[in-house]
Amino acid sequence: MSTLDYYNEHAHDFIANTVSADFQSIQAKFLSYLIPGVEILDFGCGSGRDAKYFMEHGYHVTAIDGSAELCRLASEYTGLTVNQMMFQELSDVNIYDAVWACSSILHLPYQELKQVLEKIEKALKPRGVLYTSFKYGTFEGERNGRYFTDMTEESFEEMLQGIKNLAVEEQWITSDVRSGRSEEKWLNSILRKM
Repeated sequence: MSTLDYYNEHAHDFIANTVSADFQSIQAKFLSYLIPGVEILDFGCGSGRDAKYFMEHGYHVTAIDGSAELCRLASEYTGLTVNQMMFQELSDVNIYDAVWACSSILHLPYQELKQVLEKIEKALKPRGVLYTSFKYGTFEGERNGRYFTDMTEESFEEMLQGIKNLAVEEQWITSDVRSGRSEEKWLNSILRKM
């Protein structure tokens, strides 16, 4: 089973576990880097939780996800048309003031991840902001029916080498906000396009 198959088959359970998770402190930190009302790409929007939050705070949001079922359910939840698209298909140039890639691009193999970060950098306007999060650690491979590339500060810094226009502004570790999963750690990063 591929990661996309997993999300198509488990979309309702996934949304039930994530849509009401309290993510407000990280959402607010991300928005503190932005001018009100700018363009945000929710890159792998899942349930649509964050897209909805950003819209409610006056931002223009484009939302995409690779899973057809998550796109359908997130469209219903947010009122947005969520487009089905693979991360590797991103081809926009200088369009977005910010990209929100929350627990999403971590499903890419390491090599593809670097290429997708380069695509995100191109899609951002100058001085644009990227938020991304990864499970904290050194694991890469299949876990619970999905593919994961985990990150530490060191491995993330290594990945960014060669992507000359993206620089880390802030990085911190959090515990999973979902019920019963506080032992899981996450690496959060806010990057700026130079």
